[in-house]
Amino acid sequence: MTTLKGEHIKLRALEPEDLEFLFSVENNELFWEVSSTQAPFSKYILSKYLENAHLDIYEAKQFRFVICTHNNTPVGMIDLFDFNPQHKRVGVGLLILPKYQRKYIAFETLTLLINYVFTHLDVHQIYANVTADNIKSISLFEKLNFKKAGVKKDWIYSNTLFKDEILYQLINNNQ
Repeated sequence: MTTLKGEHIKLRALEPEDLEFLFSVENNELFWEVSSTQAPFSKYILSKYLENAHLDIYEAKQFRFVICTHNNTPVGMIDLFDFNPQHKRVGVGLLILPKYQRKYIAFETLTLLINYVFTHLDVHQIYANVTADNIKSISLFEKLNFKKAGVKKDWIYSNTLFKDEILYQLINNNQ
C-alpha cells in the first residue's frame, strides 16, 4: 500500500510537464487571496521553480504535491510549508480546481497527506490557516479532526475587506 495513492486520486511530485498547469493556477486571480500573490508569474520564473522542485523537504522546508486522477489529470495541489523537524510540525495548504470541487477529492487528498506526514515525516502536528468565510475548508478540516486553535483578527486584506483567519491544528496523539 502506498500512502500517496487513494481510491480516486494520487499525489505526486511536480514534473517539468506541469509548467502549463502551474502557470494557469498561479496566475488565476481567484486563488491569489489564499496564496498572498499580488502579481502574475512568468513561465520563466515557474520553470526555475520546477527545476528546484526536487529539493528534499528537509532542505527546502516545503514540498508541493500535484493532485491527479489515476489517468494523471491534474485537479489541484497540496502544499506542505514551514516544515520544522525540530518542533515536529508542518503547515498544509490545499487547492482544488473549481470544476473538481465537491467530488470528495479534497477529503481524500487531505486524508492521504495526513497519513503520509505522520508516517514518513515524523511530524507531531499539522496546521492550516483558513479564512473565516471559507465554509467549505472549515468543514473539511473539522471533518478530519483538525481543532480550532485560535483566530487571527483582520489577518487577510482582500477586496477592500479585512478577514479573520482561523488556525487549525491536527495533533498526532500516537507519538
